Amino acid sequence: MGRVDGDGLIEAFLREPRRYTSHQVAEMAGVPVYRARRFWRALGFANVADDAVEFTDSDVEALKTMIGMVTSGLYDEEHVLLLARSLGRATARLAESQAELGVEELDQAGVPLADRPRAWRRRAGKVVPELARLLVYAWQRQLAAAAGRIAEQDMSAVRLSVGFADLVAFTRLSRQITGSELARLIDRFEGTSADIVTSGGGRVVKTLGDSVLFVSDKAHVVAEIALRLVEHPRAKGMPELRVGLATGPVTWRMGDVFGTTVNLASRLTALALPGTILAGPEMAEELEGDRAFQLREVNRLSVRGLGELAPFTVTRG
Repeated sequence: MGRVDGDGLIEAFLREPRRYTSHQVAEMAGVPVYRARRFWRALGFANVADDAVEFTDSDVEALKTMIGMVTSGLYDEEHVLLLARSLGRATARLAESQAELGVEELDQAGVPLADRPRAWRRRAGKVVPELARLLVYAWQRQLAAAAGRIAEQDMSAVRLSVGFADLVAFTRLSRQITGSELARLIDRFEGTSADIVTSGGGRVVKTLGDSVLFVSDKAHVVAEIALRLVEHPRAKGMPELRVGLATGPVTWRMGDVFGTTVNLASRLTALALPGTILAGPEMAEELEGDRAFQLREVNRLSVRGLGELAPFTVTRG
């Protein structure tokens, strides 16, 4: 919001005209503008000038929906703001990636920069309805799966196995290759790791360019995923991976995981040698006796912030 739109691009993607100021939208929703701005900022939208005509009928309905969730007692206001922040972060990243892919398509088609606004407008009419349907479908499927997992779970005492994998020497490599080569490497890593984690029965919590955080409530699932991750990249021409594994209590909040168990998995990754997997003692205890894995205790290591412990390397049985 707030961008000059001489080419009509914003309205092409919004698919409706902008006709209201922030004060008009707030008035139609029945709230003061300062409160409306709290919701918009939570969604990731910057404040705009009081007299800027930036809002559509959908903005009015969205604000009424968020206010209605509070007034009906479905959620309190702080929880609605948390939902809005989560939604804003997820959709912002999704929108950026889709816009980048759109630019790549136009570049590959040889569209000159001067003709790109017109091409973007044509593309919006074809792409936006399809992406909207796909977004709602994927979200409903993911929500159904998440609700099924946690409906009877005490979220204050979740016990999970956590894996953290990252590409070895990624910073040095990123200085040696071109930007497009780096982008292809990251795309390949994220796609490969997501395929391996989900097909193996785990869940990707987040990717951070050169690393991936994944979880499961079963230790052997996380260990098998770690082995497949370490084995796979070498055949795909990617740098080696190193992986840290840990099992224990985890705080799950707004789609992310926190706590000592997550920190341990991350610290062990930093200590692991290229192409190896280090597991914390509790993780090793969970895997003990499973003939699919071979565990070997290594010398005690000083783990930053967690003291000394004796981790185990994990290889195939």
